[in-house]
Amino acid sequence: METIQHIIIDRSLNRIAHDAFAGYICHAYCYSGACDFEHIGRQFNFRAGDCLIIPRRTDLVRNIRPTDDFNVVVVYITQEFIEVSTPQSNYGMRGHLALFDNPIMRLNPEQQRRCATNFDNIQQRLAHPEHRFYREMMIASVQTMILDFFDFHATLYGFDKISSQYHQIMSQFIELLERGDYRKNRDIGYYADILCVTPKYLSEVSKKVSGLPAAYWITRYTALDISRLLRDRSLSFTHISDLFGFSSQAHFSRYVMKNLGANPTDFRE
Repeated sequence: METIQHIIIDRSLNRIAHDAFAGYICHAYCYSGACDFEHIGRQFNFRAGDCLIIPRRTDLVRNIRPTDDFNVVVVYITQEFIEVSTPQSNYGMRGHLALFDNPIMRLNPEQQRRCATNFDNIQQRLAHPEHRFYREMMIASVQTMILDFFDFHATLYGFDKISSQYHQIMSQFIELLERGDYRKNRDIGYYADILCVTPKYLSEVSKKVSGLPAAYWITRYTALDISRLLRDRSLSFTHISDLFGFSSQAHFSRYVMKNLGANPTDFRE
């Protein structure tokens, strides 16, 4: 692997869940073949011409099964470098949330050409650290890639302009979820009170920005965290249930069954 502080190039998905990539966002382009994998309890098929972006918790990618002819280039970029490189556009919030739910974008031939060009450009630029404006050059290369990702996503799923107010409210809502407030607070009223809006308005903002209601994201973050903890066999079901403030073990089991598709014992197996 070629590496600098903030960008790592790899040619396999086998190391995606490795501790070395904690804090990195995974971007991958498949040139040929295909690869099945599990992410947040769901099965995905990553195939030739697809772009894969996993914005967080790459450690939850499991059961990676590539075909013999699978050819991929992976660009890992730290969250810090992504933030520096991301252009000032409110659209990024929509794309970010959509990728949380489905990390694969199926590209048309022209989009595939642009994506492959961007990946090639980052690799080529990365190989010349002697450039007097190396950091600025890498930021520009990553920003071009991100802008194309925005365009791919808007083409695939439609584009609606997001107001600054909506973007700010949704960003603050996601920040509360990111810090783990859902562990003790899964009622939309809690988040609405903190953001000084009504629960109805918060849900309307969430639908406008992400296409999904606020309650969906509360449940999604909760289920993601529970699935991660259930895989840690050192933690008892009672301990996990208590972390999330469930009133009883039975309530916890029903929640896991509803949102993860299996009871805690079967999910752990």
